[in-house]
Amino acid sequence: MPSDSHFMQMALELAARALGRTTPNPPVGAVVVSNGRVVGEGFHPAAGQPHAEILALRSAENYTRGSELYVTLEPCCHHGRTGPCTEAIIAAGIHRVIVGCLDPNPKVSGQGLKRLRDSGIRVTYGILEPDCQRLISPFAKHVTAGMPYVVYKAAMSLDGQTATSNGESQWISSSESRHHVHRLRDQVDAILVGSATVIADNPRLTTRLFSGGRNPLRIVVDSQLITPPSAAVYDDRVAPGSVIVTSNHHPASRLEPYRKPSLEIIQVDEIDGRLNLLSAMKAIAAKNIQFILLEGGSSLAGAMLRAGLIDRIMFYLAPIMFGGNNGRMVFDGPGIECLRDAYRLTDLRVSRIEEDFLVEGEVARCSQD
Repeated sequence: MPSDSHFMQMALELAARALGRTTPNPPVGAVVVSNGRVVGEGFHPAAGQPHAEILALRSAENYTRGSELYVTLEPCCHHGRTGPCTEAIIAAGIHRVIVGCLDPNPKVSGQGLKRLRDSGIRVTYGILEPDCQRLISPFAKHVTAGMPYVVYKAAMSLDGQTATSNGESQWISSSESRHHVHRLRDQVDAILVGSATVIADNPRLTTRLFSGGRNPLRIVVDSQLITPPSAAVYDDRVAPGSVIVTSNHHPASRLEPYRKPSLEIIQVDEIDGRLNLLSAMKAIAAKNIQFILLEGGSSLAGAMLRAGLIDRIMFYLAPIMFGGNNGRMVFDGPGIECLRDAYRLTDLRVSRIEEDFLVEGEVARCSQD
């Protein structure tokens, strides 16, 4: 008979179908199993829509009584836009519930499991827990810290440079790696870049997939208001929905060229003459932006790293070398002086994409003596 991990993996794959569509809710998948056979499946498609457990129970029809329910996230026990999933599970006669990870939302956080156990349902917790937690990382950070989860992606040479000495960077990575990035764009709430990237490349920051895909919100950090108001990233004919984050020191007259129906202006304070990136991220999170893909440039990435605002990196390493030290580095600005202060990756993963290697992991400060 298939293991608990087998069915939880199925639930994870179901949940992944809605990545980028469920904010402010987390992506969740569920599977109903009767006598070792899958009789119902479901995933949460979008906020306001039925939760994964409800859809899985509906899909199972008359086979729920005495069955097992596998769900990637602890079932909710509170009233939101929809009713508590715990009550629906109890009413369906489910015999055992297998949960991937606890809900980090303080409104739930263990109470869902308690409600199920109190009703006499057997509960198994922690199956494929790291994978289930990774799936909801943006939701978890947003609901517990009021901050967005930021992934920094960059394509670079083996000697750690993202552009040649004259600024050439297209294309360092393979076509399949670039396609992988567009799939990632389809899953995030927003793409974040700095003013230098807009000026140098005039990017559209859209999702270009054969299947269409979804364009995330496009956010530009421009403390000095030096990006052209006509830039493609602000053009709603390219894609609707843009934000410019700038200093609150600018008078209204300086902001006037950027006032457009689909362009929102966020003004935050400065620290020592530099934009307060922590304030910027809090302001962005307040708009229910949970998952941000930071795409450049190196100055903004360096500042975000030093401010502790990058949660995960995804580096696409191409099998080329530029052979010098005058190219563009992946992070700009002052680096660390002591090894004990270095940044270390946890949850490290290395995979192959055509001839490139994708190195990714969670960012943590090294604690070695």
